[in-house]
Amino acid sequence: MLAKREILSKVQSESILLGILHLIGLLCLYKDVDKKRGRPYVYPTTVILRCCVVRIWMRIPSVNSLHYYLSIDDAYHRRICNACGLHTLPDRRTFDRRFKVLPLRQIIARMGQTFLLEGLVDITTASVDSSLLKARGHVWHKSSMKKKVLPISGIDTDARWGFSKSKGWVFGYKLHLSCSTGGLVVPLSADYTTANIADNQSYRPLVLPISGFVDNIAADPAYDDGELYRFSSDVCAARLVCPIKRYKNTPQERLELVEFYKSKEGQVIYSTRKISIEPLFECLKDAFGISVLPVRGFDISASHVLMCVFAYQIAVYYNCLFDSDNPRCVKRMLCN
Repeated sequence: MLAKREILSKVQSESILLGILHLIGLLCLYKDVDKKRGRPYVYPTTVILRCCVVRIWMRIPSVNSLHYYLSIDDAYHRRICNACGLHTLPDRRTFDRRFKVLPLRQIIARMGQTFLLEGLVDITTASVDSSLLKARGHVWHKSSMKKKVLPISGIDTDARWGFSKSKGWVFGYKLHLSCSTGGLVVPLSADYTTANIADNQSYRPLVLPISGFVDNIAADPAYDDGELYRFSSDVCAARLVCPIKRYKNTPQERLELVEFYKSKEGQVIYSTRKISIEPLFECLKDAFGISVLPVRGFDISASHVLMCVFAYQIAVYYNCLFDSDNPRCVKRMLCN
């Protein structure tokens, strides 16, 4: 963990938001590389990232509103701009363009690795799962979708239908997470897809960033896939543990997986899901109000939701640095 003396000297304590913005500046979460083609960025990714944290933290509804908020000429807003690393204010179109292409999956994964490397979370077991998020506006029924007809305005045409046992059919998107288990539960990696994408298709990008860090990965039956078991073992050096059944003529390799899942150790590993990733989704939705998305379109909603995940990570890390009794109490920190 960053030295406490360095944190106390560089992180402003006038408000939680200012402290977190300074903290992001101290962490090496992403470094822009020189592009072979096109103009280089005038504003580094970490600067735009901090501006977007301000938007999520203050519940600013749009990029135009964020631009106006940062343009307010008073002492506090000037300190916000300085904490973001802004010497001049970007154009509205710059914010709009950069917000959609922020490498948030990589940044979230790097933040997750920071928790693992600094021993803030348990490295025995991680958990993976997904949760459906409702699209903003009216739904687009499949009959109209097949005909490519929009019966009413206000439909998010990028969203798709997905099904879960708890929520039934949902028109929208899907947030995929891996998280730690044990005493401190935080997101370690994240992905974002339309609601119709199967969970097992997002497994690899979720577990690759934590490969070599954790011994076990707990998952629900949606991840019961022979290729994922082999990928976990061969590439990630981890054991995938999820409900698995014995069938007629079951091969020996699968019988060993069945035997381990039904063992006492396997049941203990699988039980971590209910007290880790399932409550984490509800915590994120409640803190940032994303059960129903406030924006439309895949790129914009992906950036918005993944920014919420990162904001949660950095808030928990901030609390860990300052020895908070409950680092996961993020909702009460917002707008402070």
